[in-house]
Amino acid sequence: MRKNIKITAAVAATSALALALTACGSSSDPAAKKDGGKPDTDAALVVGASPSPHADILNFVKDNLAQKAGLKLQVKEFTDYVLPNKATQDGQIDANYFQHVPYLDDFNKKNGTDVVPVVNVHLEPLGLYSKKHKALTELTSGSTVALPNDPTNEGRALHLLADNGVIVLKDGVGVAATLADVKDAKGLKFKELEAASVPRALTDVDAAVINGNYALEADLKPAKDALVLEKGENNPYANILAVKKGNENDPRIQKLAKLLNSPEVKKFIEDKYDGSVIPAFGAPTKG
Repeated sequence: MRKNIKITAAVAATSALALALTACGSSSDPAAKKDGGKPDTDAALVVGASPSPHADILNFVKDNLAQKAGLKLQVKEFTDYVLPNKATQDGQIDANYFQHVPYLDDFNKKNGTDVVPVVNVHLEPLGLYSKKHKALTELTSGSTVALPNDPTNEGRALHLLADNGVIVLKDGVGVAATLADVKDAKGLKFKELEAASVPRALTDVDAAVINGNYALEADLKPAKDALVLEKGENNPYANILAVKKGNENDPRIQKLAKLLNSPEVKKFIEDKYDGSVIPAFGAPTKG
């Protein structure tokens, strides 16, 4: 039986930032700084994003809404979950849109960065997928399940499995659950992988817990293909627009935040993703 829906995000590669920036998106540089390092609010706003659905949503705004709002918008695509925050912290891009608040909080703590959320935009489903099995009951002792290996998403993955009776976690385990918190694995084996690599391992394992954006990029349809999905109710993992602390009130950021929470974007998300991604507008949950 399939269930309802939620987001995503994970950890990633360490290739050179310059290569990541030039390999994807526009070749233009981020906004030049003026007035003692403050962003040039007349320059184009450069936003780093995962390809799908984040860059898709931003490109919809760019092509349909930005000009009328007086916003020049450029989109830089990243295929990992580390470089966008580093580029935002360093001022190489003006903002990013790829992550949820729990991931951002963990990243800031570990890297000494001060990137902050501006506005919620959408939820993506973290789901359990299989090319070999059609039901959870077919996962038996000896089956191998791939998991994203970053702290926030591995915890989410383990809770998804526990909530659906696949494993048992120790009492009182919070969102940052690890394999050490598994009380009863019911004979399952686990393979921890970088989130972006999990879909490629799907044919090599019995099942895999995959972040929503990476599922979409792998031509999976979360609402139809997942054995189970996270529930959307009271879910803290909305994907956010984020900036370096102090840039929240940049007029360009405020324009983009308003556009990302607009009725037009809501309709675009609902029409394009058919329940596999859902709007989750509003103020971010405090980490």
